[in-house]
Amino acid sequence: MNPMNQNILQRLTETLEARRQAAPESSYVAKLFSKGEDAILKKIGEEATEVILASKGGDKTHLVYETADLWFHCMILLAQHGLSADDVLNELARREGLSGIAEKQSRKE
Repeated sequence: MNPMNQNILQRLTETLEARRQAAPESSYVAKLFSKGEDAILKKIGEEATEVILASKGGDKTHLVYETADLWFHCMILLAQHGLSADDVLNELARREGLSGIAEKQSRKE
């Protein structure tokens, strides 16, 4: 992993928290927070569709760009719920080494 990228999720989390308290006219993120969860969810749906289209189009650079947009908007949703990328990373760490089938079955019980 590029050393410059190691703290990007933490920096983005801090930025999102700061923007959450900002005036809606001051930033895109603040405006999205002010519109509420439905607006954030709509944006995630749009970005997920763009990821699918980029993948189907076969342009790797575009796929990375659209995936970054999707991750960013998912981080906004997490912040809306008082969560962060750390919560997702902790869950991924918990699942590490588990078979996908076993992990899925553990959620049914």
